Amino acid sequence: MKLSEFLELVLLASLWGASFLFMRVAAPEFGPVALAGLRVVIAAVVLTLIFVVNGGSKELTNDAIPLLVVGILNAALPFTLFAFATISLAAGFSSILNATAPFFTAIVAYLWLRERLTRFQVAGLVVGFGGVAILLWGKQSFETDASGLAVAAALIATLSYGFAANYARKYLSHASPMTIATGSQIGAALALLPLALWLQPAEMPSPAAWSSAVALGVLSTALAFVVYFHLIRNTGATQAISVTFLIPVFGMLWGMLFLDEEITVNMAAGTVIILVGTAMTTGLLSLNRPGANASSG
Repeated sequence: MKLSEFLELVLLASLWGASFLFMRVAAPEFGPVALAGLRVVIAAVVLTLIFVVNGGSKELTNDAIPLLVVGILNAALPFTLFAFATISLAAGFSSILNATAPFFTAIVAYLWLRERLTRFQVAGLVVGFGGVAILLWGKQSFETDASGLAVAAALIATLSYGFAANYARKYLSHASPMTIATGSQIGAALALLPLALWLQPAEMPSPAAWSSAVALGVLSTALAFVVYFHLIRNTGATQAISVTFLIPVFGMLWGMLFLDEEITVNMAAGTVIILVGTAMTTGLLSLNRPGANASSG
């Protein structure tokens, strides 16, 4: 990976890590549904403008239904759930839970697409969920603590990401990444907008909440997608997915710098273990030595 590509990777991680900071600030005032709706509408407008300028608008109509499904699974539902989660959970904590998405992607691929999991990958799943257990150690039960329900929402969101990734692979493998990004945000906007208008906040949110919501849509969604797919084009999906390792780092860093959030020992330990499990599950960490035959018998 070139230095310029590595810097793009760091930029992407900082943008996605900042999304949890922006949600933490804006979600209590907008509400989860209204914030998620505003986020995808802003992202859809920005991405559509970029897409049309590059002459790709005709591609959107060819796969309208699959793009709508991906929009719901990869944006409308998880964005709403994470916005709900950040009302009760620290931004850094939420960003760590987001790192479980590759686990659910692998599990869904195994159960739905019948993709084989090696023993090493299964061990990675066990390690990763062990990290989640450490992260949640000491939390109160779901019945007595709102944070328990927030954790469940965040994990359902990452499961939705897992379904979206496999659905897109099955039904949109022929489409360009930018088509999927733009079309899915448009689909998410269409799905969320009526509900977001119905559940709009009764009082005008503060300037800080508005600034965070706009930054969430422009920076952490639209711009982040552009950077992500640029990385995929230049470095490949395997290199680009390594951003998963950096998102919790920036999520905790922004939370600590701007919201005075504490980074606990459980958070640090859980993050390391989750990311090791992610590396094992996605193949970024392998038992095969460089140059060895990676094919299975």
